[in-house]
Amino acid sequence: MTNMPRQTIPYRTLSEKLCETTLEAGRKIMDIYARDFAVAYKDDSSPVTEADQAAEKIILRDLAEIAPDIPVIAEEMASAGNIPDVADIFWLVDPLDGTKEFIKKGTDFTVNIALIEDGQPGFGIVYAPALGRMFVAKDPDTAVQMTIREGRFIGPEQPISVRDVPEGGITAVASKSHRDADTDAFLEKLGISDVVSIGSSLKFCLVASGEADIYPRFGPTMEWDTGAGHAVLRAAGGTVSNPDGTPFHYRKPGFHNGFFIANGRVDY
Repeated sequence: MTNMPRQTIPYRTLSEKLCETTLEAGRKIMDIYARDFAVAYKDDSSPVTEADQAAEKIILRDLAEIAPDIPVIAEEMASAGNIPDVADIFWLVDPLDGTKEFIKKGTDFTVNIALIEDGQPGFGIVYAPALGRMFVAKDPDTAVQMTIREGRFIGPEQPISVRDVPEGGITAVASKSHRDADTDAFLEKLGISDVVSIGSSLKFCLVASGEADIYPRFGPTMEWDTGAGHAVLRAAGGTVSNPDGTPFHYRKPGFHNGFFIANGRVDY
């Protein structure tokens, strides 16, 4: 498949169109959330619901219309063995990150779309439909947050950026369901006692919006889990790096991530 040349990608147009796509996917997810639904399990024992599949179908439909020459790596499609060849530019889609929270009728689940170019996310959307919050990396240098009520945007978009570390100390975010000893050791090394536990890609967004300072991850993730949140954090002035400080890249073998540190302005 031939990739679209970078200079032809209209970021602002992508933002306008794909924010609406993400809203539609979120509405479908919440329709299913409001009723009983079946849960199946994939080969890796991770859960999947009809909401994952329905949201992915909506996103793939619109990506095919907007950018038909850019290949898509989407979680449910990949789980079914449908993984296209990718080169320097491709989409990453996680239609429902935080499926375990969704199943438990929690609120920490998100819709995620990211555009990867030369190993880095340049555009991304993270939408938490149960919380009415959407975070968008409109381009590599512009991050905003929008409020949604009843499936519609309320008020103007608000620019977001990472914060300086407060005098009161560092606030970290950590996974609700994947907290481990390595994470605890990292937090202890930095003297961090203020830890917010939250699910899904929202962890990146809390750092990006200045509600927290750092998100260490020492467990397995896939690239579609991180691409959109990374895009938002990067556009808000933050970084995602390997634990040794080297850059965190995409298009890794099997699209498997290693450990990483998502950081605002913490010196570690």
